[in-house]
Amino acid sequence: MPPEFRIYHSLEEIGDAFGPSVVTVGVFDGVHCGHRRILRRVVALAAKNGWTPAAITFHPHPAVVVAPARAPKLLTTAQERTRLMGEAGIARILVAPFTPELSRLSPEEFVLGILRERLEARAVLVGDNFRFGYRHQGDTRLLAELGRRHGFLTEVIPAVRRRGRVVSSSEVRRLLEKGEVAKAARLLERPHALEGAVAPGQGIGSKLTVPTLNLAPGEVVLPARGVYITRTRLGEAGAYAPSVTNVGHRPSFSGQTLTVETHLLDPPPGEPPQRIRVEFLRRLREEKRFASAEELKAQILRDAARARRYFRQLAAHLGAGAAVLP
Repeated sequence: MPPEFRIYHSLEEIGDAFGPSVVTVGVFDGVHCGHRRILRRVVALAAKNGWTPAAITFHPHPAVVVAPARAPKLLTTAQERTRLMGEAGIARILVAPFTPELSRLSPEEFVLGILRERLEARAVLVGDNFRFGYRHQGDTRLLAELGRRHGFLTEVIPAVRRRGRVVSSSEVRRLLEKGEVAKAARLLERPHALEGAVAPGQGIGSKLTVPTLNLAPGEVVLPARGVYITRTRLGEAGAYAPSVTNVGHRPSFSGQTLTVETHLLDPPPGEPPQRIRVEFLRRLREEKRFASAEELKAQILRDAARARRYFRQLAAHLGAGAAVLP
């Protein structure tokens, strides 16, 4: 993180701390490789001119306010999004509450009242699909025109393409919803992750199959139902452990609730962690119903053996001590 890293949750919190700045604007859900291209340019331009690298993101997602029926599941929480942006070098982040009042600002009101006056923008960098203002009336051409009128540089950063497809948050969601977590990781430049408090289970695993740590599904997109090779961080800042995770309804036990159950390949001694972070590395198989707990346990052990081979091969490729790196 930059030493001067700060997060603001309203315009009233800002004071005079932002400017002069290089600002980028967007939801940045997932902070994928396309977003990172923009963030790197913001940081470079700010360093060249002695300005502050800054960003505006929104919470909740604008679609929640303007088109709730089309509002997507998020790839990252607002907290993780700002952390990733800070790690990319952004020093000031405004997490703007997206309200009906904000949605009704005209493009010029948004530019003059927020970017120019409150954030003292000297440059504004956006992606080539950027739209802003009431009913998306503003585009990159209008932003450049307003920049000339109000005294800031506008840069439009072209989209990143991978294997012929434009990288976008929607594309990452599509891959996750198909269970293609390894492909999604390439676009994110890190594994997709779920994080939260360990939820109490029904004790079925520890009694009949293998012990698991359970996460309640939250606001973040879940991969498609199935079994995955994962790595799991134990605690808030603990070590990562190789693991296998099932996302599904436990059909072998007539489960009705969607669950995320993680089996650590080598459980550490001591009390189970109260909080975990599960990172999805590769899909192993679909979830299926087994005739008995014994058949399910045998399959879980086969899944674990495949996961161990994966981590051994990864360690051999990346070097000793890297067995649980993505």
